[in-house]
This record gives sequence, structure tokens and C-alpha cells, in this order.
Amino acid sequence: MLRLLVVALIPALVLGSAPLRAAERVALVIGVADYEAITPLANTSNDAGGIAETLDRIGFAVTTLIDPPLSEMTETLKRFSFEAETADLALIYFAGHGVEVQGENYLIPADARVQSNRDILAQSLSLDDLLAAVDSARKMRIVILDSCRDNPFGDVIAQDGGPAAASSGTGEPTASRGFGGLAEPAPDRGTLVAFAAKDGNVALDGKGDHSPFATALMDKLAQPGLEISLMFRQVRDEVLALTGNRQEPHTYGSLSGIPFYIAGGGTAEPDPTLAWSSLRPDDEAQLVALAEEGNTRSLLGLAYMRLNPSDARFDPAQAVGYLQRAADAGSAEAQYELGIQYETGKGVTADNARALDYYMAAARQDYPDALNDLGFFYYQGMLGLPADPQKALIYFERAADQRHPQAMYNFAALIDDGLIGGKGPEEAAGYLYQALRIGNAEVLKVLTEHPDQFKPATRRALQAKLRDNAFYAGALDGDFGPGTRRGLRAAYGVTEN
Repeated sequence: MLRLLVVALIPALVLGSAPLRAAERVALVIGVADYEAITPLANTSNDAGGIAETLDRIGFAVTTLIDPPLSEMTETLKRFSFEAETADLALIYFAGHGVEVQGENYLIPADARVQSNRDILAQSLSLDDLLAAVDSARKMRIVILDSCRDNPFGDVIAQDGGPAAASSGTGEPTASRGFGGLAEPAPDRGTLVAFAAKDGNVALDGKGDHSPFATALMDKLAQPGLEISLMFRQVRDEVLALTGNRQEPHTYGSLSGIPFYIAGGGTAEPDPTLAWSSLRPDDEAQLVALAEEGNTRSLLGLAYMRLNPSDARFDPAQAVGYLQRAADAGSAEAQYELGIQYETGKGVTADNARALDYYMAAARQDYPDALNDLGFFYYQGMLGLPADPQKALIYFERAADQRHPQAMYNFAALIDDGLIGGKGPEEAAGYLYQALRIGNAEVLKVLTEHPDQFKPATRRALQAKLRDNAFYAGALDGDFGPGTRRGLRAAYGVTEN
């Protein structure tokens, strides 16, 4: 029988007093100043120490590395990536030399000995490595690079070794960004990357104990109730003031429409219409200013405020205007929300065809909610679509691969029911395991209280996944007794007293 988690989810699991959640906010802070073979830096180790202390003070579980070799950076990053899977927020801060090579950004460890671009690739971590390490955090992913200082390798680095001015096969030298700075990143949705200076520009070390960027960051990180997008805007303004407009930090990425507060003090309400309504008036003014500049997340925030019936600013028509501007600028979340407005007739005349157009637009950008909803629409034959179970399965799979909580369970159930060709118990268990790691309390509830929802083969495969990740040491018998249930809770991110 088909078992799907529908839009009205199972009530969130209430954990008892004995289990404890793993660290909800984790940070890896790296500072490299004392380089063995290239130009040392003045403030980077101080900056890392100050940032680590600030993060620890506001409740992060912090791992700090000062002047690490590549081997230590790599091993620590691997451990941090595993810890990040059960954290709400994962943050990495790097202060040290960073360079661009052929459009990619590389962060230089203390023991690097570089004569060519190939050496940089072999002896450094890339920004992509850091992004992969935070990628599985449940709510927010942040990478901060205070590493846009002068290129320590000169104007040109040979492609394959030899003299620094070696040429490529075309007779032209293959260069890193010799004048300093980093390349513009393209992080995935839900991830924010902050540079101390805009791509292609150089950050300043400063004349005190900390760089201007680290000074501003320590100041703003610790302020409670300061929403994350507004916090980084205030960091930017402070650095501009400290440097006489010579350095402008910049952020890249597309965060979700739910407000987030690094230092706490804001609402924990998961409904964005309620969460944005609690924003302080002076912060709302900053949001309006950002929206006027075309910031799509700010436009979303203003729209959500006006979709809250209990807010004095309730105005669905005005909300649609904000959503339209954000959607036209390419925001998948705004496209999805416009689909909801046209489907329900809030702020606009109900129009299923237009609703479907917006859902499809968001799905083309792999927006998980849109993919999951289209799976239901095709499965049930809704919004004028013909019932097409096979197409529904395609959308469910795409949503599951985007780590949509409901879709991961749904697709595992469909595999378990034998409805997905070429996939069996191992794949079903893989989706269930990943659903646990992203914090899907509904899945934990089903698996601990009603494991017979799944066939024995899937249960055995899930026990194997738990064993492979050191969460379970018992028999692979499909019997979800105390040991298996303990392993499920551990995979979810709780430990027993």
C-alpha cells in the first residue's frame, strides 16, 4: 500500500528529558599566519582566535586550527563535515592566504610550497571543499573567507612547474589572479559565502590586532536579535567606515526565506509569515532598503509580513507585488509562493494555470517544495494535470535528491513498495538514513515506533547503514529493538545520558 507523508506532517517528535541533541551550531575556525615558505601575515591568527572566542561565547561548538599543515586541515574538515550533518547551522571561517586559479578559489595551508598552479591545487583546500563540508547542515550554511589579501606568489605562476613566468602551450603565461582577490563563488541555495572584500579586490590587514573585517564581524556576530542578512549588511557598512571606503565586504548565495539569527534573540518560528512579522522596526527599515536594491530575500521577507493575517501590515495584494519582483529576478522561492497565491486566490484572482506555471518555474530551478508538490499534483491529477504516476515518481525522486524531508520518506516508501524500477532495499535505506541526518523528526518517529511500515529487507539495509557509520553494532536482523532504536536516535543527532 502506498504510504506518503502529505503536506500536513506527522507532529514533530517530542524527545524526552534523557536524550540530548548534538550541537545545534558548529564552527570550524582556521587562521594561518606563520607560513613556512611564503609571505607571513600579520593578523590572521589573531583574527581566527577572536572569531573563535566570539562564536564560543554565543553558543557554537568551535574547532580552531592555527597555522595548520594541509594534512591537519583536510582531516579536521572531514570530521567537521560529519558533525555538521546534525547541526542546524555550520559555519567555517578562514583567515590566511587565498588565491584564484582559473576561476577557482584556493586556501593556502601553512606548509604549502608553491611554484605552479598545479602545486596550489595539490597543496591547498578549495572553497568547494569548504562548501561541501557545510552542505548537509540542516538550516543554515555559512563560509566566511578573510583571505582576499595580496597574492603571495607574484603576478604569474607557471601552470605545470618550473620558473614562475613559464608559458602555456600557446606562448601565453597561465596566471593566477596576480593582483590579489578571489573569484566570485556560486554557492548552492541555502548557503551564504562572505568575502572580506568583493571578488577581485584585496582585503586589508589593518594596523591593530585585528583586520577591519574581523573587527566588524566580531562586533556584529555577538549582537542578539540581528537577522543574518542584516548582520552582514552592517558588517559591510562598518568595514567601509573603518577603511575609508577602500574595502567593501560582499556576500554571495541565496538563503531561504525564513529569518535566521546567529546570536539568538529572534523568533524560532518556522513559519516565515510569522517569523518576519517579529522583525524589529529599525531592522524592517534596513530590509526595505535592501529590497529597493533588488535583494530578493528582502523582498520575500516583506511579502511574508504582508501574508500574516494577525499583522497590522496584512495586505495580500501588496505581498504579491513583492513576490512578483523577486520572482522576476529569478527567486525560485518567490515563484513557488506565487504559485500558492494563484492556486488559493490570495491577493490575486485564483488561476490554476498561472499557479502551475509558477510551480513549474520553481521546479526548473530544483526548488524542493515545488518538486514535491508537483509529484502530488501528477499523482492525484490536480491543477488540470492528467494523473501520471510515472511522472509523479520522477518529481518525488528529484525532490528527495534535493533533501526535501517529506520527499525522502515518500521516495523510500515507494522503493520499499516495489514501485521504482532498478532500486531496492539499499536505496530505500539510504534515503531513510539521509532523512534522519537532516533532522526529519517524522521519519525518526515512524522508524522507532512503527518500523513494520517497511519490509524486513529495507530494515536490515538501514541497520547496515547505521553500522557503517558507527551508530549500531548489533545484528542485521531487521528487528528494531533497543539497540537499533538507539542507533536511529544517534543518527538523528541525539545522545543518551
